[in-house]
Amino acid sequence: MPSKVRKVVFPAAGLGTRFLPATKASPKEMLPIVDKPIIQYGVEEALQSGIQNIIIVTGRGKSAIEDHFDVSFELEDMLEKRGKKDLLAIVRGISDMIDVAYIRQKEALGLGHAVLRARELVGDEPFAVVLADDVIEADTPCLKQLLDVYNFFNAPVLAVMEVSPEEISSYGAIAAEPVSHSGATGQVYRIHDLIEKPKASEAPSNLAIIGRYVLTPEIFDSLTSIKPGSGGEIQLTDALRHLLHSRPIYACKFQGTRYDAGDRLGFLKATVEYALRRKDLGGPFREYLKGLKLGE
Repeated sequence: MPSKVRKVVFPAAGLGTRFLPATKASPKEMLPIVDKPIIQYGVEEALQSGIQNIIIVTGRGKSAIEDHFDVSFELEDMLEKRGKKDLLAIVRGISDMIDVAYIRQKEALGLGHAVLRARELVGDEPFAVVLADDVIEADTPCLKQLLDVYNFFNAPVLAVMEVSPEEISSYGAIAAEPVSHSGATGQVYRIHDLIEKPKASEAPSNLAIIGRYVLTPEIFDSLTSIKPGSGGEIQLTDALRHLLHSRPIYACKFQGTRYDAGDRLGFLKATVEYALRRKDLGGPFREYLKGLKLGE
């Protein structure tokens, strides 16, 4: 039996420049989709997948993330005195939902470097990585879909989705062949190669790596063995390519809808669609949208 995945790493040290000036003093991960910060959607996905040990890799100016998942005595006291029990339960639920540890990434040296910073907290065991920018709506949580594949093959698993040829240069791409898998929710592939941000003409497929990973501890040795890649950064995709020489790696084309909440348009799409799904907001918001007189 494969070792149980008990920890999830959330890299959250990026500068969020695409959302300036909003992110000048506030972490991108704390931007709300409706009324919940981006990062909380990923944390709830981890919980729904059976993992509550969270490691958040932060940087300068990210203290709001720590405050969000901490106890807020003054706020709880005020809500209790005013009899606002529903809001009190929401606030207490956030601080009670996870066991969280933090590690700093002093310089933004790439996703691979952020994962490497968590090495001592992860230890010698398998773990997951969730990029909070990728908000994924799915009947079966995306991370749970990956864990099912990991438990079957006892090997690292990446989330992938099909993108257009014009978009593939913004992602890591895989060369892979489909494989059978008992009980898989999505389609499963065995990976033969990975390329970080290839030109459209050089991409091995249109299967792009999305921000969900289940990794084994050997990835840390690969991260220390590779040289900086695209953008002069330590790329997780390059480390996975290095690891591929010594063990199989799989991909799961997950079932669900992914929103790139690290992009302004993707963030707006997520906000609108999540609001429409809300029982308390969906009806009135839908009527408002119908009444808009949109110009050409």
